[in-house]
Amino acid sequence: MDRRFTQVEFGSHKVEVIEGGYYDRFRMNPDLDEVALDRAAGNIDFFRGIPKQLVRSRVGQTWAPNFYYRTSSVQVLMLAPLQRLRGALPTPLEPLRALPGHGLVALSFFSYAVCDNDPYDEVSVAVVIRRPGARGSHLAELVDSMRRRNFFAHVLALPVTTEIARVRGVHGYQLPKWLAKIDVDIGADVKAGIAALDGKSDLTLHAPLPALRGVAPQSHMGTTTMIHRVDGEWHQTRVLTNTLSFAQRSLPRNVTLVRGGGPLSQLLDRLGASTIVRLDVVKDAQVVLNLPVPLASSLAVKTE
Repeated sequence: MDRRFTQVEFGSHKVEVIEGGYYDRFRMNPDLDEVALDRAAGNIDFFRGIPKQLVRSRVGQTWAPNFYYRTSSVQVLMLAPLQRLRGALPTPLEPLRALPGHGLVALSFFSYAVCDNDPYDEVSVAVVIRRPGARGSHLAELVDSMRRRNFFAHVLALPVTTEIARVRGVHGYQLPKWLAKIDVDIGADVKAGIAALDGKSDLTLHAPLPALRGVAPQSHMGTTTMIHRVDGEWHQTRVLTNTLSFAQRSLPRNVTLVRGGGPLSQLLDRLGASTIVRLDVVKDAQVVLNLPVPLASSLAVKTE
């Protein structure tokens, strides 16, 4: 069935969204009792303990945080030379050293099946960085981050498939978003891809589906904090993930990543991203995306 669209205002922008969709109906402030009736959303009890607030943002007042009720993703972590990563990061951010002379680049494909601003897909290329203000051993910080599933990153590219996602990301968060054709399919195999602006393939990823593990809600929580500038000032944007079904493989075999020469391929080449050291497949997760907040003075970005 063809979707019908309606035009809504987002700040000073007019954007088309799905008529009768979550954004059209709720404007980011959903009635969770109504969401619970949507079988596609699954069990949404996790979100009932996270109150939304009407807050000021750079596009006017908006309800936050943003809820993603049903998501899936595939991510590969790749080694890259520290010298290349330092050149790609704004001063004074510092890549987190994983091995002598090398840091980590995360290439992630996301599919948001049910969320406050309607279904869309997204691809992220990000550098794993040191926690702002961190001192001491890189290895100790990396081990602690892995243990607590708590990472800091600087996003270099974040294309999406819908205009509402692009406008929110660019004007609300000042993140590097643009429209692109993206496909994410976690079935018998893991398949994901993104097209360049000319329609040709930019990146494709294929891997056998590892054995998935189901876990109890809120037993496998993770946090990613994006560090980026908003209107010239350093901010942090916290992403909380309640993983429900996942698989993880270190030094995975039979992962094929084909670079077609588009903007993300060129970015990975410039970063020197090479060996895949970990594959993460998330079949089912719930996500909470907060608005950017200024870095507190106690978290002032410093380097050693």
